Amino acid sequence: MRGAISGAICGMAAVMLLATSCGPKHNTLTEEEIADGWQLLFDGKTLNGWKDFNGDSLTMPWHVVNGCVQAKGDGSDLTGYIVTEKQYENFILDWDWKLSPGGNSGMLYHVVENPYFQVPYVTGPEYQLIDNDGWEAANAPTKLEEWQRCGVDYAMHLPNPDSLDINPQGEWNNSRIVFDNGHVEQWLNGKKIVEFEAWTDDWFARKNSGKWETAPEYGLAHRGVICLQDHGYPASFRNIKIKELPRKPGKVVELFNGKDLHGWEAYGTEKWYVDKDGNLVAESGPDKQYGYLATREYYDDFDLTIEFKQEKNGNSGLFFRSFIEPPVKVHGWQCEIAPKNNDSGGIYESYGRGWLAQIPAEKEDILKPGKWNTMRLRVEGDHVQTWLNGEPMVDLTDAKIGAAQGRIALQIHSGGGIKVLFRNLKLTQL
Repeated sequence: MRGAISGAICGMAAVMLLATSCGPKHNTLTEEEIADGWQLLFDGKTLNGWKDFNGDSLTMPWHVVNGCVQAKGDGSDLTGYIVTEKQYENFILDWDWKLSPGGNSGMLYHVVENPYFQVPYVTGPEYQLIDNDGWEAANAPTKLEEWQRCGVDYAMHLPNPDSLDINPQGEWNNSRIVFDNGHVEQWLNGKKIVEFEAWTDDWFARKNSGKWETAPEYGLAHRGVICLQDHGYPASFRNIKIKELPRKPGKVVELFNGKDLHGWEAYGTEKWYVDKDGNLVAESGPDKQYGYLATREYYDDFDLTIEFKQEKNGNSGLFFRSFIEPPVKVHGWQCEIAPKNNDSGGIYESYGRGWLAQIPAEKEDILKPGKWNTMRLRVEGDHVQTWLNGEPMVDLTDAKIGAAQGRIALQIHSGGGIKVLFRNLKLTQL
């Protein structure tokens, strides 16, 4: 009898041990998953492949406990984020998660690492993970806004309440994010709870009217690191796996519709408007400062042609893979559009190294002042090429450009007295 009781006790202990740990069967892939392209982001033993946000190594308060990645709960709004070493563009991301009572965490994606961005959430969308009832009990009488509750696309899209099935606090849940060339789905415990298209008029209306209206680069990146958030509460993750999906190239985009500035955002006080002939006009205003008209979307690999005519001092520029620092500052690279003898077609880095490639002096006569010109800009990976009126101007390879992504923007130079007309802005995504 003693042996039977002892065996029963041992059996119960084994069951309890399995119930309180991640278990040896987790954090692995089946042969079918491996053949289908799935990869583990966590091996169940180490934090290999993860690092601090904007860092080179891992120092944030995360550790591995019983086969789980666990936030120690020491993080804050400005600290506690860990990210994958690798960037991801289109993917299916699966993971299991469990929160402490009142816990608050999140899974972010397409996070851009740059010292200018001090926190991940100003660029990366977040699948919110929070113990709704426990958090409200601990923070009474404060109530969560609907856009803060578990399962939301944080501050953007709410889940379908009929499909929201969260396991009781302390139990494991499974979540999934699908990002497929702008089509986004969020799943919880086998049910789709959120579905939307990124970068549509509706998406931008949400972005520009709520929490993100002062975060101009939020959600624009097409690729970035995956991020786990320690928001001051212990949180556990396991079975974190990802399957990358292919990019769909070849889309032709008319950047300018000839009627209005739909799809563009102006920065500064200089003038941007459409004239009676359907041309996009850049003109100096009374402040005579820099001004920018930027696409609201990111375009990374592309072949772009644009026609321009310099009616006055035509000191302008065509920025690419750039981002905006309000109120009027652009970080990135410029294909020069300038008066004669000022390197139109050359490549200049703003707020950095300056000229990366100037044009030969004998090519200055290719520009036709006061007449329509055609600039072609092709950017693919780290390779940049320009042509002016069909003539090659620059062929440049640069690793820093290759690592970047961002908007296309037109510039008005400071100093006043500038007027440049643009038309036929056609882009093919590569």
